[in-house]
Amino acid sequence: MAGDNGSVHKVVIIGSGPAGWTAAVYAARADLDPVVYVGVPKQNPSIILPGGQLMLTTDVENYPGFPDGVTGPEMMEKFQKQAERFGTKVVGEDIVEIDTSSRPFRLKTRDGSGNESETLAHAVIVATGATANWLGLENEQRLAMSGGGVSACAVCDGALPMFREKPLGVIGGGDTAMEEATYLTKFASTVYVIHRRDELRASKIMQERFMKQPNAKVLWNKVVVDVLGDEKIEGVMLEDTKTGEREKLELGGLFVAIGHTPATQFLEGSGLTFDDKGYITLGSRSSHTNIDGIFAAGDVADAEYRQAVTAAGMGCQAALDAERWLGAQGVE
Repeated sequence: MAGDNGSVHKVVIIGSGPAGWTAAVYAARADLDPVVYVGVPKQNPSIILPGGQLMLTTDVENYPGFPDGVTGPEMMEKFQKQAERFGTKVVGEDIVEIDTSSRPFRLKTRDGSGNESETLAHAVIVATGATANWLGLENEQRLAMSGGGVSACAVCDGALPMFREKPLGVIGGGDTAMEEATYLTKFASTVYVIHRRDELRASKIMQERFMKQPNAKVLWNKVVVDVLGDEKIEGVMLEDTKTGEREKLELGGLFVAIGHTPATQFLEGSGLTFDDKGYITLGSRSSHTNIDGIFAAGDVADAEYRQAVTAAGMGCQAALDAERWLGAQGVE
């Protein structure tokens, strides 16, 4: 199906996190009649969910305008309602391929039953975000989905009351892990960095910043083989990578900091350019990609900040850039 009744959409937005919904609000108010493809729900935190990573966040306390905090799902519901108020159309399907070889762009869609169709768009805003890399343990996944004390963003969640004055674990050994662990030392009784080797990959300055904290501790040559707890995390089962011995470590929270993977797999063959980590590269002109008419916003193009507020700002930029680009093309 090409658009509605064979028409071509002015702008299609792929993704329904803060970047996607903010782009939709601005595009709708500019009379661009945006269509947001929110994706098909999937019960797996390793896959982008409709609503983005905030759907795995229990309480958001660092987004301006919510003095009492707000849950991630509630925030995304409010974003969506605001976008729909101005006429945004929402489609619960995945975009699985973009053909950029002709104009308008041809987008292949797939619904929850596997049925495929096609839609056309003059401009496309990619706002599919990035997923945290997880260990893949069953209870880790369950507690991450239920808000049971397993998270992939210490800066987002670490200051919540549920984590204060409790022993917290951070899995990882790079700069991100050190940054998150150092941040957590402000709130935790003890912060354990759990690392599979006997040395960290993080820069020396990041290591020193963490190590000098009085409640910082590194557990060398350890991997997490199980996450313990029912409603909330109670601890983890550690295995020594050299001896194979196992021991339980009691924790009140676990933060997985082993990297992120941008949701760009569906863009293979599109001609878009990516950096060495798979993030969409942007030119000096804000949200413009290397292909005229395709824009990117949020975590899919941001390996640095990965915050809701920065994603929303990028969504605003993408919508404004798309509006100006469409105007220059004579698309009204």
